[in-house]
Amino acid sequence: MNKKMWATMAFAMSMPSISAMASGFSEAEMFQACLRMEEGSMVAVCDNIGKLVSQRPKVKDRLFKSDAVEQKIKEIKSLLKNPYLAWMFENCFPNTLDTTVHFRELNGKPDTFVYTGDIHAMWLRDSGAQVWPYIQLANEDPKLKEMLAGVIRRQFMCINIDPYANAFNDGPVGGSWQSDMTDMKKELHERKWEIDSLCYPIRLAYHYWEVTGDTSVFDDAWVEAITNVLKTFKEQQRKEGVGPYKFQRRTERALDTLNNGGNGAPVNPVGLIVSSFRPSDDATTLQFLVPSNFFAVTSLKKAAEILTKVNKNEALAKECTELAAEVETALKKYATYNHPKFGTIYAFEVDGFGNHLLMDDANVPSLLALPYLGDVDINDPIYQNTRRFVWSDSNPYFFKGKAGEGIGGPHIGYDMIWPMSIMMKAFTSQCDKEIKECITMLMKTDAGTGFMHESFHKDDPKNFTREWFAWQNTLFGELIIKLVNEGKLDVLNSIE
Repeated sequence: MNKKMWATMAFAMSMPSISAMASGFSEAEMFQACLRMEEGSMVAVCDNIGKLVSQRPKVKDRLFKSDAVEQKIKEIKSLLKNPYLAWMFENCFPNTLDTTVHFRELNGKPDTFVYTGDIHAMWLRDSGAQVWPYIQLANEDPKLKEMLAGVIRRQFMCINIDPYANAFNDGPVGGSWQSDMTDMKKELHERKWEIDSLCYPIRLAYHYWEVTGDTSVFDDAWVEAITNVLKTFKEQQRKEGVGPYKFQRRTERALDTLNNGGNGAPVNPVGLIVSSFRPSDDATTLQFLVPSNFFAVTSLKKAAEILTKVNKNEALAKECTELAAEVETALKKYATYNHPKFGTIYAFEVDGFGNHLLMDDANVPSLLALPYLGDVDINDPIYQNTRRFVWSDSNPYFFKGKAGEGIGGPHIGYDMIWPMSIMMKAFTSQCDKEIKECITMLMKTDAGTGFMHESFHKDDPKNFTREWFAWQNTLFGELIIKLVNEGKLDVLNSIE
């Protein structure tokens, strides 16, 4: 029997509403098929008809264990009436801990290196987002709290190695992108300059401090890191030329390199910050990436608060608040566009010369995700206009098909929807019907695996990319917990 037949049979078994007779196999045959299913196969498997089996690694193989997380899984599962949704939550929420967290000590202090998933490198963005939803449980589990402190310390260390890099190795081991024409180091996995790479560590550290009150992570390495952040942001305002960063790669993929000798498209230095690459790791078209500039504003304000209250460093805090104010003023002046159908909206990218790129990409920060990150009020009328724009055919990277609808991006290409966009729609929704539609769509497009993927084809969820992408998995768990905490359990339990 070929792999496709196995997958089809196993998926049928995973759905209680599908009988053995309807699938064309007897119960005994289906049961035996499940027992023979290749271990690690990314299809839903059952140890009995209608009983979904956890797709988590065996306990002995899990990289990090947290009693608080296990208790939260039990709690949420007990509340969810839909067995498939409960199964997906159990698989997804702990995926970062189970499969990507490498916790140890360095110089007597916690140090945590976090894989993004199937790529064994640590992205500052991904790692900050992957462990974010566990912070709410940190005070219930000292070991978990220590692990989170280790992530924060590792991120500061990475920034101090090179604030222009987006992804790092676990030590000076080199890698496949060492030939890139930029200032590569052996500690770097990749050196694509992305504003959000410096924002996610601040967001994580601030939230950790907010929840736990622990100030131990804000030592000299933190002050050095925020000094590097400020220096880099100011260099990339490009008021005094293009700055020290250049990037070129020998590649057939246009979005993996920068034009103009590695400097990217020209910008008018109006106070905004250049981001040579997007959160997707694709090159920007117009280099003032609007969602990332919004993220920089809120991150700088958070850094200033830490510097003031914890470090008593008024001078550095003042630099942060002044830069935040400058970028915020420039966003108000240059980041909006009067759309003939949707009214005033936020552009995705601008250049300060009056040019606007109107689209959205699924990767966060995105225009859709602005309130999720706390960068824009959800009731901001410009945001609401923008939200309607990005979830419409007017957005060139909005796709709608037989399997679902959502936003993708040029990273994967035409017709490939990112579940992250569907999750962001749910995170930023104020409508129960819309939330239910989003969760239902996520459940129906997992290809029977019980996990989220990077993207899926609008007409065929079995055509997906990246079967192991921890950020999307943990984000799904974060969304379910948020909905439960906000009194939306009845919405979740109305899904049949």
